[in-house]
Amino acid sequence: MDNTHCTDSHEWIRVDGDTIELGLTAHAVQELTDVTFVEIQPAGTTLGAGDSLGEVESVKTTSDIYAPVPGEIIEVNEAVVANPALLNEDPWGEAWLVRMRSSDLSGLEGLTARADYEAKFPSE
Repeated sequence: MDNTHCTDSHEWIRVDGDTIELGLTAHAVQELTDVTFVEIQPAGTTLGAGDSLGEVESVKTTSDIYAPVPGEIIEVNEAVVANPALLNEDPWGEAWLVRMRSSDLSGLEGLTARADYEAKFPSE
């Protein structure tokens, strides 16, 4: 069973204990078109729920990436920062953006299950 959930701002989240892995949905990447630049706050950065943890740029626009819960960035996917095109290739998998540790996951309760999200926002 896929334990991936999605935010209204098109980030996906997977929870493992008090750690979340976060990335951009395929729909978000498709809407951005070709991603050209990814900037993420460094590991050790503490964020509040709704704070920007970085941004992604494409040929069309620049968009913020938001933390769904308060916590600390414990790992940044440097492969995506070095090669933003990975987001276009595997947004649900290898192109995760950050791993965060949070003691308050209550902000995840209202998220949409991946299957429901994909039914609402199908991607090619």
